[in-house]
Amino acid sequence: MAAEFHLGDIAVEVVFKDIKNIHLSVYPPDGKVRIAAPARMDLDTLRIFAVSRLAWIKQQQRRLREQARETPREFLDRESHFLWGTRYLLKVIEEDAAPTVVLTPRSLVLRVRPGTSEEKRQAIIAAWYRRQLKEAATGLITRWEAILGVQVGRVFIQRMKTRWGSCNPDSGAIRLNAELAKKPVQCLEYIVAHELAHLLERHHNERFKTLLDDHLPQWAQYRALLNGLPLAHEAWGSRPRAARRAPGPRPPR
Repeated sequence: MAAEFHLGDIAVEVVFKDIKNIHLSVYPPDGKVRIAAPARMDLDTLRIFAVSRLAWIKQQQRRLREQARETPREFLDRESHFLWGTRYLLKVIEEDAAPTVVLTPRSLVLRVRPGTSEEKRQAIIAAWYRRQLKEAATGLITRWEAILGVQVGRVFIQRMKTRWGSCNPDSGAIRLNAELAKKPVQCLEYIVAHELAHLLERHHNERFKTLLDDHLPQWAQYRALLNGLPLAHEAWGSRPRAARRAPGPRPPR
């Protein structure tokens, strides 16, 4: 069940869940505010809680609005593209052959048929990024399955406007945002560890944080790195995983 209230001109979305604690999050790109709350709580209590965190909310909104954005891509010669945090210049070669993408030490070489549209070029490169991420994620998932003693079901690589990753603890399915292929590999490892930890603990509680602290002590630095990188040019949705989150206190019994 969902609801909403306002603190002046700030809209606060409320989602009621089967959880013990209140979780307050501020999401990119524009600082949308969301509270996940125990199902039994009332809106007046949550409004008082949000008012007590108003200064923090405004601070996070300001930081997110100042965060850099990628420029739109047109898939033309000498345009910048990134793989694992390294910048490459796009080189487009038109020839009458099947399209390919090849990485060189300095360039990302895209071979396409003459007259190939911008949309088609984008689709070819997007498919290449998915393959790069799939290959890198496979090894990391195998490693983290052994570390955590878990078993992943299916792995999906897709463009996700709202999250860097997700996990279904019931089926063991993991979803990873294809945009992670553009970020430093440490960011991918953080997301893989994060999602596999959900196979042991569904919620972002102290047990979950302890799992990450024990097995990936640098997870907070990797998360900060991911949060600090430019966001994609496209508009994000309301629930990206890399939100600024402030855990709330336990609700009154």
